[in-house]
Amino acid sequence: MLAIIGGTGLTQLANLEITHRQVMRTPYGEPSGALIFGMIKQHEVVFLARHGYGHTIPPHKVNYRANLWALRDAGVKRVIAVAAVGGIRDDLTPGVVVVPDQIIDYTHGRDSTYFDRSERTVVHIDFTQPYTPAMRQQLLRAAEMAGVACVDGGVYATTQGPRLETAAEVMRMERDGVDMVGMTGMPEAVLARELGLEYATLSVVVNDAAGRRSSSQGIHLESVFEAIPPAMEKVRSILECVVKCDGD
Repeated sequence: MLAIIGGTGLTQLANLEITHRQVMRTPYGEPSGALIFGMIKQHEVVFLARHGYGHTIPPHKVNYRANLWALRDAGVKRVIAVAAVGGIRDDLTPGVVVVPDQIIDYTHGRDSTYFDRSERTVVHIDFTQPYTPAMRQQLLRAAEMAGVACVDGGVYATTQGPRLETAAEVMRMERDGVDMVGMTGMPEAVLARELGLEYATLSVVVNDAAGRRSSSQGIHLESVFEAIPPAMEKVRSILECVVKCDGD
């Protein structure tokens, strides 16, 4: 079964015909909300709003371990994570959709592994390719089917939040090879890998990163909020095509 994790701007799926909701309990506490089961184009999916359905959970307080564990326990095998990002690279301007292929973690203090109990043998997972290649290709094919231009590849930087970055931090990230910046990419990706879930991210650029282009003197949050709804319409179109391909 396929799960969709919605980020900022995607606390619900307008094209999801809800069949039922399920409250989950995990060894790691409660997830961000009940899992919402439903149908898109007659195909079953599970939806979870990463920040809660009222968008009340900041990125550094999301219970990522509970979220992924709950999805796995519900029978999910594959996860598409939707994330709003700031564009650093020149071609990643507001409204652009990206399927990143690499990630750099700048967060701290987050519960980032299931293998942190002393009674367990130490486990090291391979994270060379943080996103499942087949899932990435499926997203790119779905975007083409939906007629949505989509950038193939890019390095996603995860920062701690909830504040936005300084211009100097963005400059440092660019020197590190970063193309876009968000706040929720980690530890979500690594936890999915630890649970054996296929995982890929659909990133939507909603603003120029700090110090870049229209954000050279500051990020105008009003513009960000205006950019989110049309960008999420693109996301919904892509997700419909992903689900359709699953059923064909």
